[in-house]
Amino acid sequence: MTTARTAPVRLDAPRLLDLLDPLAGLLVDTVDGGASIGFLAPLDRAEAVAWWRGRAAGVAAGRLAVWAAHDGDRVVGTVGLDFPDKPNSRHRAELVKLMVHRDARGKGLGRALLTTAEQAALAAGITLLHLDTETDSPAEHLYGAAGWTRAGVIPDYAADPAGVLRPTSLYYKRLTSG
Repeated sequence: MTTARTAPVRLDAPRLLDLLDPLAGLLVDTVDGGASIGFLAPLDRAEAVAWWRGRAAGVAAGRLAVWAAHDGDRVVGTVGLDFPDKPNSRHRAELVKLMVHRDARGKGLGRALLTTAEQAALAAGITLLHLDTETDSPAEHLYGAAGWTRAGVIPDYAADPAGVLRPTSLYYKRLTSG
């Protein structure tokens, strides 16, 4: 169950930059835990800090929204929405980098982060979300339970943290206010 200490909070660019070290710690933990989120293990902390620093411009420009959940000084979860800049796709967004620290899993935080992003997307006029995730990963259960639809599988899409090519599952969810 999510508590007030771990309720997701939207980060502006200055706050994201203030949280580079704890955000990097979450990213390293997620990769070390085997999640296929675009990095190979072991992930160097400096590389993780640099990756998060690179997100600040998108947040400042409104192209990327990032939420973080805290447990004390630690960031224990994040989720993002990546908004397209093309005129024909402004009704949709991509759900990106849903991460939950290994110590915080199994307590509803992943679902809380997902719900936060979905509600914010709807409030922003987004009617369609999409994402990709490693096929047969624990994340697939979360998305299915939250009403996302699996659209298909792409074989050998990305290397997992160990460098092994794995398939990815594509998901989407239509958002409605009722």
